[in-house]
Amino acid sequence: MFVFGDFIVAVAKIFDMLLEVYKWVVIVAALISWVNPDPYNPIVRFLYSVTEPVFRPIRRVIGHRLGPIDISPVVVILAIIFVQLFLIRSLIKIGYTFGGG
Repeated sequence: MFVFGDFIVAVAKIFDMLLEVYKWVVIVAALISWVNPDPYNPIVRFLYSVTEPVFRPIRRVIGHRLGPIDISPVVVILAIIFVQLFLIRSLIKIGYTFGGG
Protein backbone atom coordinates (compact mmCIF):
# COMPACT_ATOMS: atom_id res chain seq x y z
CA MET A 1 0.00 0.00 0.00
CA PHE A 2 3.01 2.27 0.43
CA VAL A 3 3.41 2.49 -3.35
CA PHE A 4 -0.04 4.07 -3.61
CA GLY A 5 0.88 6.53 -0.86
CA ASP A 6 4.12 7.46 -2.62
CA PHE A 7 2.19 7.96 -5.86
CA ILE A 8 -0.32 10.31 -4.21
CA VAL A 9 2.46 12.33 -2.56
CA ALA A 10 4.38 12.57 -5.85
CA VAL A 11 1.31 13.68 -7.81
CA ALA A 12 0.46 16.26 -5.15
CA LYS A 13 3.99 17.70 -5.15
CA ILE A 14 4.11 17.90 -8.95
CA PHE A 15 0.71 19.60 -8.98
CA ASP A 16 1.97 22.02 -6.31
CA MET A 17 5.03 22.89 -8.43
CA LEU A 18 2.87 23.47 -11.51
CA LEU A 19 0.55 25.74 -9.55
CA GLU A 20 3.54 27.68 -8.21
CA VAL A 21 4.87 28.23 -11.74
CA TYR A 22 1.43 29.30 -12.95
CA LYS A 23 1.13 31.71 -10.03
CA TRP A 24 4.35 33.41 -11.15
CA VAL A 25 3.11 33.49 -14.76
CA VAL A 26 -0.02 35.30 -13.54
CA ILE A 27 2.11 37.76 -11.56
CA VAL A 28 4.35 38.50 -14.56
CA ALA A 29 1.32 38.88 -16.84
CA ALA A 30 -0.26 41.33 -14.40
CA LEU A 31 2.95 43.36 -14.14
CA ILE A 32 3.39 43.46 -17.90
CA SER A 33 -0.20 44.63 -18.34
CA TRP A 34 0.65 47.82 -16.44
CA VAL A 35 2.88 48.99 -19.29
CA ASN A 36 1.96 49.12 -22.94
CA PRO A 37 3.55 45.87 -24.18
CA ASP A 38 4.13 45.04 -27.81
CA PRO A 39 1.27 42.63 -28.67
CA TYR A 40 3.48 40.88 -31.24
CA ASN A 41 6.21 40.03 -28.74
CA PRO A 42 6.31 36.23 -28.32
CA ILE A 43 6.57 36.46 -24.54
CA VAL A 44 3.57 38.78 -24.32
CA ARG A 45 1.59 36.50 -26.64
CA PHE A 46 2.49 33.46 -24.54
CA LEU A 47 1.50 35.18 -21.30
CA TYR A 48 -1.76 36.36 -22.85
CA SER A 49 -2.62 32.94 -24.26
CA VAL A 50 -1.90 31.18 -20.96
CA THR A 51 -3.63 33.59 -18.59
CA GLU A 52 -6.52 35.04 -20.58
CA PRO A 53 -8.67 31.85 -20.58
CA VAL A 54 -8.56 31.94 -16.77
CA PHE A 55 -9.06 35.70 -16.44
CA ARG A 56 -12.00 35.93 -18.85
CA PRO A 57 -14.66 34.10 -16.76
CA ILE A 58 -13.62 36.03 -13.66
CA ARG A 59 -13.91 39.32 -15.53
CA ARG A 60 -17.38 38.32 -16.71
CA VAL A 61 -18.54 37.67 -13.15
CA ILE A 62 -16.82 40.64 -11.50
CA GLY A 63 -17.02 43.06 -14.40
CA HIS A 64 -15.63 46.56 -13.98
CA ARG A 65 -17.01 47.20 -10.52
CA LEU A 66 -13.73 48.72 -9.37
CA GLY A 67 -13.43 50.99 -12.37
CA PRO A 68 -10.26 50.61 -14.41
CA ILE A 69 -8.64 48.21 -11.92
CA ASP A 70 -8.58 44.60 -13.07
CA ILE A 71 -8.59 42.35 -10.02
CA SER A 72 -8.87 39.06 -11.90
CA PRO A 73 -5.15 38.28 -11.37
CA VAL A 74 -5.63 38.75 -7.62
CA VAL A 75 -8.62 36.40 -7.64
CA VAL A 76 -6.63 33.79 -9.59
CA ILE A 77 -3.66 34.06 -7.22
CA LEU A 78 -5.92 33.70 -4.18
CA ALA A 79 -7.57 30.64 -5.76
CA ILE A 80 -4.15 29.10 -6.43
CA ILE A 81 -3.07 29.74 -2.84
CA PHE A 82 -6.30 28.14 -1.59
CA VAL A 83 -5.75 25.06 -3.74
CA GLN A 84 -2.14 24.80 -2.56
CA LEU A 85 -2.99 25.18 1.11
CA PHE A 86 -6.12 23.03 1.19
CA LEU A 87 -6.18 20.46 -1.59
CA ILE A 88 -2.47 19.83 -2.05
CA ARG A 89 -1.79 19.55 1.68
CA SER A 90 -4.79 17.25 2.05
CA LEU A 91 -3.49 15.02 -0.75
CA ILE A 92 -0.06 14.88 0.85
CA LYS A 93 -1.57 13.94 4.22
CA ILE A 94 -3.66 11.23 2.56
CA GLY A 95 -0.52 9.92 0.86
CA TYR A 96 1.33 9.82 4.18
CA THR A 97 -1.52 7.88 5.81
CA PHE A 98 -1.10 5.22 3.10
CA GLY A 99 2.56 4.91 4.01
CA GLY A 100 3.99 7.29 1.41
CA GLY A 101 6.84 9.69 1.86
